[in-house]
Amino acid sequence: MVFPALDTPAPGSGATRGGPAAGPGSADARDPLGLLDLFGDPFVRDPYPWLDLLRSGSPVHHDPATGLWLVSRHEDVRQVLLDPDVFLPDNAQDAVTPLPVPVLRILVRAGFTLPPALANNGSPSHAGLRRVVTRFFNARCVEAAVPVIERIAGELLDGVRSRLGSTGGCDLFTSFAQVLPCRVLMELLGIRGVDPATLIRWSDASLELFWGQPALERQLELAELVAAFHRWLTDTVRSGTAPADSFIGALARHRLPDGRLLDVETAVGACFFVFIAGQSTTGQLIATVLRRALTEPGMWPRVAGEAGLAEAWVEETLRREPPVTTWRRVTGQATELGGVRLPEGAQLLLMLMGSGSDPEVFPHPERMCPHRGNIRHHLAFGVGRHRCPGASLARTEAAVALRATAHALPDVRPTPEAAEPPMLGLLSFRAPLKVAVERR
Repeated sequence: MVFPALDTPAPGSGATRGGPAAGPGSADARDPLGLLDLFGDPFVRDPYPWLDLLRSGSPVHHDPATGLWLVSRHEDVRQVLLDPDVFLPDNAQDAVTPLPVPVLRILVRAGFTLPPALANNGSPSHAGLRRVVTRFFNARCVEAAVPVIERIAGELLDGVRSRLGSTGGCDLFTSFAQVLPCRVLMELLGIRGVDPATLIRWSDASLELFWGQPALERQLELAELVAAFHRWLTDTVRSGTAPADSFIGALARHRLPDGRLLDVETAVGACFFVFIAGQSTTGQLIATVLRRALTEPGMWPRVAGEAGLAEAWVEETLRREPPVTTWRRVTGQATELGGVRLPEGAQLLLMLMGSGSDPEVFPHPERMCPHRGNIRHHLAFGVGRHRCPGASLARTEAAVALRATAHALPDVRPTPEAAEPPMLGLLSFRAPLKVAVERR
């Protein structure tokens, strides 16, 4: 169940804006990591100095503010992900901020429960459930989905062009990057009975409530949205009206290792994870890809027509600035990692973004080099048993989105304020919340 697990600092906002930002070298140099705040504006705005310091000075670092062990080297992160019997996925979806009683009441009234299904499932049922999911996201399905992605992208970009023509400016995040993966997911999985705007709102609320540090008033607002999301998922799964060839229909027919049909609660948990990962994080990736390409000298005109460049640019963005910045594991027994002894029950935070900037693996990691020879060695989608099953679809959507946008909008540029956009700053998710452009 996604409920409180960590004792975190006082709640704050999940989104940050630009402003004075103290970096790791701006105060007491004797313990610069003592200043580290994973939710603070300095880290969210520019995490790379902190990640560099962690890797070089304390690659397996205990953070007293959260109680988490921060793992930042590529080698160590990969080791953890490839050994799910020692480093368990059980805490992957635990709430970051303790949820107070009024918030829990809202969720309980909605019957909110998320048994282990995918990301946090280390049981024998995981393999079968994963096969159900990957059936909808395998290479054949993704290839067949390209015309769908291109059609929806074209429809959305027609609206963007219209707004640019009437106002001279547009936000590519809310009008395009955020909407495209939601509509694609709804078509591919046969999701009906809800509009994209509602599904986006529910998904984003779930991320903020469980991976952020919202204040109590905001927690109450988010809990109502999450409760509505869960009620809709439960009613949809339980109704038995989903088409047999849809994702929900496939879950309804799935049998567990002991032969029993999958229970409604676990089916809802699988839908909850897939719907959020398939739209919110992919939208965040598209926003980051677009922003990076718009600000890289000479890149925007090239990605529209140069074969393979859009795909390579997406891969390099995933390495350097993935939307899923961290992921959690817990030790199932006392063990050693990176020369550090960890007790049983140690809560680990795998710094996926930090591993992609490890100079031991990626020379000159600060440079955007879309044709690196080892680019696929990044860990943005994880590795091993719990590698993201939708990785191929996310890559394809982002590449199609980039190519289509650069082709449709060759004469746009970032607005002056786009240099410091508001940023999503949750424990495991980071992306620009606005990609403002104007005509040249």
